Amino acid sequence: MRDFITYKKSLEILDNIKISCSSKRVFIANSVGYILAKDIIANHNSPEFPTSGMDGYAFKFEDIENELEIIDKNPAGFVVDTEVLSKTCIKTFTGSLMPKGSDTLIPIENVEVLGNKIKITKAVPKGFAVRNIGENYKKDEILIKAGTKIGFSEIGVMASLNIVQVDVFINPTVAVASTGSEILDLGITQTNASQIRSSNHLTLEALFKQNGADVLQMGPIDDDFENITNFFENALKKADIVVTTGGVSVGDYDLVQDVIKDRLKAKVLFHGVLIKPGMHILVALKDEKIIIALPGFAYSSTICAILYVLPLIYKFRNSNEKLPFVKAKITQDFKRTQDKTIFTACNVAYLNNEYIIDFIGKKQGTSAILTNMLGNPALLIQEQDSSDIKNGDLVDILLLNSLK
Repeated sequence: MRDFITYKKSLEILDNIKISCSSKRVFIANSVGYILAKDIIANHNSPEFPTSGMDGYAFKFEDIENELEIIDKNPAGFVVDTEVLSKTCIKTFTGSLMPKGSDTLIPIENVEVLGNKIKITKAVPKGFAVRNIGENYKKDEILIKAGTKIGFSEIGVMASLNIVQVDVFINPTVAVASTGSEILDLGITQTNASQIRSSNHLTLEALFKQNGADVLQMGPIDDDFENITNFFENALKKADIVVTTGGVSVGDYDLVQDVIKDRLKAKVLFHGVLIKPGMHILVALKDEKIIIALPGFAYSSTICAILYVLPLIYKFRNSNEKLPFVKAKITQDFKRTQDKTIFTACNVAYLNNEYIIDFIGKKQGTSAILTNMLGNPALLIQEQDSSDIKNGDLVDILLLNSLK
């Protein structure tokens, strides 16, 4: 008889798995979605000189009551040598350096042009529309910290610093396969009524890719010792994490657990957790590679992949990413039915500065109901030692759409 551990204990074991992170250098255009491996530090002030923030006329603020003679033009990208003197101005454009001698810019719409002079029709304060040295950032300032996921704004900042290549952490490779003689891959014709279409391997591939892993898709595998053994041996050569679905329960044809334990001689960290869904999950180590064998039901395997595989992917990426657990208000009573940690699909909305959950349209039944994760879903979390939930209580939920 297997000894089942608590959900909390399983997370402690998972967290203690030692993972080595490595980095590589890529062109910034290819770095989107990766995790930054080193701080990005400003190598100059931005702007480096006082700069015009709009189109107008640069002048000395002390002359705001006078008509000002236009003595030059100052396009962006050029440096004018002309100096602003008393009762003069230089027409200056957005992004241009402020001319020597000027301290304020009057917008075009605030002046009346009188030949080669301007008259200010609407005053502005001293220093108006002048971007000071270091307004964007200062030299030696840490602009992007290591551990940040790179997106469009990070690309923009790095480009402004003339950074061509950047150090990023290498994404883990996850091998994925679903097992079972009853499952059919896409496009394969059904030959008997007991066969079902395999979705697990494709669902998990999408989930892992969306969360930063490179995926090695190895497709459905028949319930056969040799096939399953060959899969593991090949996958362990190429992947950091090997994930399967099916074959970990107590049936006569649940062969995955036997291959892991008896043929691979892997070190089993745990097999069986007091959670619903997914209590038969198995996690093992083989030559510093991680094996996670998930249940075969689509909903169970997906929930367990979120809870157990995604944190490992984040750990390999050495990122600041975490599963999006938040507090929410429940709109009905909800009983605790089993001595387990239970994850129940619900709907979530953000209203009046708080998350609200309900169960409208969510189906009750087996662990196979993957459609419960459509729409705007979340998982209600009931801890193993929790009490019944009352309407209006604050509860813990996991936001699922934040993982997409």
